[in-house]
Amino acid sequence: MDLLQELHKNPFVLAPMAAITDCAFRSFMREMGCGAVITELVSANGLQYSSERTRKIMKFQADQHPVGIQLFGERLDALALAAKEVEQMGADFVDLNFGCPVPKVVNKGAGSALLKDLVQMQKVLRTVKDAITIPVTIKIRSGWNQEMRNADEVAQLAFDEGIAWMGIHGRTRSQGYNGQADWDYIAWVKSVSKIPILGNGDITTAELAVRRLKESRCDGVMIGRGCLKNPWIFQQAMALYQDQPLSQTKDLKFVLDRLRFHLDAHADERIAMLQIKKFASWFSTGYPGAAQFRKQVFQIKDRTELDDTVEAFFEKLNNILQADTSHEPFLMGGHG
Repeated sequence: MDLLQELHKNPFVLAPMAAITDCAFRSFMREMGCGAVITELVSANGLQYSSERTRKIMKFQADQHPVGIQLFGERLDALALAAKEVEQMGADFVDLNFGCPVPKVVNKGAGSALLKDLVQMQKVLRTVKDAITIPVTIKIRSGWNQEMRNADEVAQLAFDEGIAWMGIHGRTRSQGYNGQADWDYIAWVKSVSKIPILGNGDITTAELAVRRLKESRCDGVMIGRGCLKNPWIFQQAMALYQDQPLSQTKDLKFVLDRLRFHLDAHADERIAMLQIKKFASWFSTGYPGAAQFRKQVFQIKDRTELDDTVEAFFEKLNNILQADTSHEPFLMGGHG
């Protein structure tokens, strides 16, 4: 598969999000019109020790292609073995995480810690590239902190090592999920880089996705939290990007039915119930009665009662406009 050709077909990529972009959700988002999908963060060390949980995170379905598996780790031998397993599984690319700000990852010398050690980053890139034949991509933050923003240097390094694309989250590691993603910086990095660049951060609407893509001249954008409030965001972004009319139809019941279909196919009952509660709560944001609904669903313990409650809430909303809540903090955390 030509990964860049796929990106040109659909530049709106599902960003990896811990505890969110599982197998079921990736299939759901592909059905809802996103481009490439990437798994949650996978520990190369955990994979080497045959962790069942780790392998479950890596699971994907045929309907998800192009699909990448995101790896992190501080040991070169473990990363090489993990990358080989990703290739053997039939994934389309390996995505290396150099952006995760979580202390338990950073303190081991993985994730965004590599932004402070480009010599080690080069070793990681070369080791993984030499181990496999499928493309390798990377995801970074703009830098360790405001004084050490070095995404341009990372881009040059990645280009020299033959990396297929680089995704940039427009915050530094020290920012965590505070403040705003700096799209001016992303655009500058794109302007001085030879490698394809995907911008990421604070894309809450389809209009903003297309604007960021065009203004930054990036090769694609990664959408994370925006699709949790608006599962139509990828379809809408593609329509706007192709100068097609934007459908105002939002069949909430259909969307929930499709989400439940994928969860029932790919998740056990406990996880399916938890994910239905989470996603129904996110989808409800901006609608009347959403706060009370969220409180209610998380107290339900029976699946039938949960399904009935969710359906009853969303059935009455199809002719009601969703309020714009993009200015409010939302799900700030959980991914890099």
